[in-house]
Amino acid sequence: MLSGLIQILFFQSLGELISKILWSSLPGPVIGLVLLLFWLIIKKEINPSLALVSDVLSQYLGLLFVPAAVGVVLFLPQLKENTLPIIFALVGSVVLTIGGSALVLKLFSQEKDSND
Repeated sequence: MLSGLIQILFFQSLGELISKILWSSLPGPVIGLVLLLFWLIIKKEINPSLALVSDVLSQYLGLLFVPAAVGVVLFLPQLKENTLPIIFALVGSVVLTIGGSALVLKLFSQEKDSND
């Protein structure tokens, strides 16, 4: 289990380092997660200790939403004041995401049909 935790912390630290050196707009943990994903794709297997640690951590993901909930309560007056723009932004982003995904799916399905 310790080996899996070390792997996760190593890739997070590597992501933080890359974030500080190259891309300050991307969070370090996101870069570390992508690096870990590429590492696992290259290895083509998941270390059992890494799988165990990831399973244990994923059981407690709900705790990560507590700070977000506190933030929502803290900024409740501003949220009430800007309810309409927030709703438009959320609905618009959902529509754009679904539309973009549909276009990409259509593009890939046409490409696959032309290759067959």
